[in-house]
Amino acid sequence: MHIDLPEKRYYGIGEVAKAFNVNASLIRFWEKEFDAIKPKKNAKGNRKFTPEDIKNLKFIYHLVKERGFTLEGAKTHLKEERKQALSKFEIISKLEDIKAKLIKIKTEL
Repeated sequence: MHIDLPEKRYYGIGEVAKAFNVNASLIRFWEKEFDAIKPKKNAKGNRKFTPEDIKNLKFIYHLVKERGFTLEGAKTHLKEERKQALSKFEIISKLEDIKAKLIKIKTEL
């Protein structure tokens, strides 16, 4: 899945939910369930996600929504095979980015 987010230090929960095409409540739920997601909260309690949080959310989205893992399965997969799974996921993400760029170039021709 290709996520289109501008380069920023912090992203609001609305931006993140829109980029992943899910409800904000799902992002909040995943925040509670997975230790890897730690958004900063300001005085009002608004969540601000860092690019590292976005990377972790992409991986969790990939496991749960695309590969069909249960939440418990995704948690154990994150704990046990994190490095190997992340390297595969990063390769897949880079290839999807390249594919999106090539499609964009193709439509411009």
